[in-house]
This record gives sequence, C-alpha cells and structure tokens, in this order.
Amino acid sequence: MESMYHVILAGGSGSRFWPKSRQDTPKQLLKIIGDESMIRLTYKRLQKISKADNILIVASKTICKKIQIEIPEIPENNYIIEPSGKNTAPAIGLAAINILKRNQNAIMGVYPSDHLIMDEKKFKAIITIACEIIFSENALITIGIKPTYPATGYGYIQLKTIKENKLKGVYRVKKFVEKPTEKVATKYVSSGEFLWNGGIFLWKAKTILEEIKTFMPNLHKSLNSLYNAIDESNYKMMVKKQWNLIESESIDYGILEKSQNVFTIEADFKWSDLGSWKSLFSILTKNSDQNYYEGDIISVKSKNNLVISPNRLIAMVGIKNLTIINLDDATLIVPHENAEEVKDIVNMLKSLNRKEYL
Repeated sequence: MESMYHVILAGGSGSRFWPKSRQDTPKQLLKIIGDESMIRLTYKRLQKISKADNILIVASKTICKKIQIEIPEIPENNYIIEPSGKNTAPAIGLAAINILKRNQNAIMGVYPSDHLIMDEKKFKAIITIACEIIFSENALITIGIKPTYPATGYGYIQLKTIKENKLKGVYRVKKFVEKPTEKVATKYVSSGEFLWNGGIFLWKAKTILEEIKTFMPNLHKSLNSLYNAIDESNYKMMVKKQWNLIESESIDYGILEKSQNVFTIEADFKWSDLGSWKSLFSILTKNSDQNYYEGDIISVKSKNNLVISPNRLIAMVGIKNLTIINLDDATLIVPHENAEEVKDIVNMLKSLNRKEYL
C-alpha cells in the first residue's frame, strides 16, 4: 500500500463528552479506553497497515501541536492546519490536494480520530477490499456498520438491491439518511437494508477532487488555488484567505448523497463511535448491579449507572439509569436516554459566555 495515504480528521470538539472534553482537551486527546488517548489508538491501528510518513492529521494549529506531543512519530509536514472548523468536506478536500501533490495516483483513507475498533485484523481486511474496489471501479467507498439497535445518533446508508452485490458484504449505495427518529430507525434496522454510516471513507485523491469539482464547484475553486500554492512561500497566507471563502459542509451532504458511484462495505469488526457517555457506558464492564464506577463511589440500591468521580466521594441511594461525571470544576448529571443532549449544555455555556467551562 505504498500509494495509500491515511488521513485522521482530528478537528472535532467532542461536546457530548463534556465536562471531560473541553476546547483545550477535546475527546480525541482523552484517555477514554485504557491508558492511551483515542487519537493515539487510531494512529496505532493505522500504523499496522502504513508507515508514519503516509499518515496525515487535519486539525487546528492548537490541536495539531497537542497531537504532535501525543504522536511524535508522524512527520511535522504531515500535519495539515485548518484555520477553523468547516466540517468534513473542506477538511477532506484540503488533505486531498496535499496528497495529490505527493502522488497523482494516491488512494486516501479518511478516519475519525476518536472511534473504537476492536478487531484490527478485520479492519485491515476491509481496507484491503476497499482498495481493490477503488482500482477496479474508481469508486467512492464508505464503511458501513451493521446496526445492533435503532440508534438515533447515527446516519444510515441504504443498500441497493442486495442481489446486485458481486462480493460478499460489498454493495452500491442507494441513499444516505440523516439521523432518524427512533420509530424510523426501528424500521431501518428490521428491514435489513440499512447500515450505520461509520464515517470511514476511501477513494483516490483525484477522484474525490473531481467529485468536489462537480458538486461543490466553489470549494473546488478554492482548493485549486491552494493546490497551486502548496510549494510556495505564501501557502499559509493563501489557506487563511481561501478558508474565509469556503462554506462549512459535510462530505456526506456535499458529495456522497449526490454521487452515483458510491459503494459501501459492511464491516464485520466491533465498532463504536464513542459519541456520548451512553455509548461509552454500553461497552464498559459493569458490576452485578450493571453499574460502572470510577473513583470513590458508595451506592445503595442503585442500578445501571455510569459514575466517574476521580477526586471526591459520591454517595448514592436508589439512583438508576444516570450518568454522573463529577470533576473539580463541573458536574454533569444526565439520564442515559438524554446523552445526546449534553452538547446542548455546551451550546448554552457558549451563549452565556462561560468560557471557563468550555
């Protein structure tokens, strides 16, 4: 895979993991599972199929500096700075032009920085299959995850008639669906025609840029200007200038929902986006009362709780189905069913200008 490059999108804020996730320490830099940060775990997974020279990071200047400390193996010129968060389409486009400058025939994989994948051999096998399809079909590939419950926090991929697939687990995409209601998600899961959108993409760098030219011409115009300036002394200034012209848009909405040449591969590895405290709780090993406790916790008649309190005692009686995150400067208490709404607290703190908690 000498001509393959791997792009880790590390610009997210992880707002649903507040109060642990903050602007200076977003989720990808947290040690959520084990003793290594999520982005370090992502790097180590990719390092098994690629040399460090072919692994790139896209994030803000501040976050890139922190990641360089976490992952010193990645060369400094593999850190691609985005002046501000503009969603995934501009970030992927910026990575694509930098990769194309290095190798005109390069395949690029795009990965979130903070997902958990538990079977790395199966992960490698999926990436290999994706590369074979890209060479034969020149396609856009997205990795789909078989749903295990009617999740409302994920996007869904509808498969074209399943009989059409030539390779096991490989399908053309009929359509992408945004996060559905629970009722709709239940129908999707029972139909067997839908996968979760895992946020992992693979394609040739020149192919995604051609798609951007077709469906997002304004973004392509800016990227083309930057491509021509990559080796020039004014490149950084040009990025800032063009970034002000670029509109925020996801790669899903901007390209994948419109392109006619999108395939999905059904992943058979265990996966979690660890997108919320609830999703973390679902994979943790619990005690006999289905509680997970970290810190000094005393509980009586309490069940199905996630409680983290590293520095202070928490005592509970009759508490059920709650996440409690008790830090020195802030405490979060939220029912599991409302875990997605933690981001609303972050938005409220922003509106109140409570910067000390962000």
